[in-house]
Amino acid sequence: MKDMILAVVVTRQNSDKVQGMNSIFIAETVEEQQRTALLLSRIMKAMAHDLENGVIILVQH
Repeated sequence: MKDMILAVVVTRQNSDKVQGMNSIFIAETVEEQQRTALLLSRIMKAMAHDLENGVIILVQH
């Protein structure tokens, strides 16, 4: 299986940085973003990677 991006979690102020995906989750705060990414990574059995620009991607390796 190849690596693939399953979801993206962004804060509302950074939501303009992502487009064209079905699984974009928008959080109101950084804390909510981090918590959402953590929970989704557990559910999807994926790794969360913080791109340090307000975007966290969930990747299945």
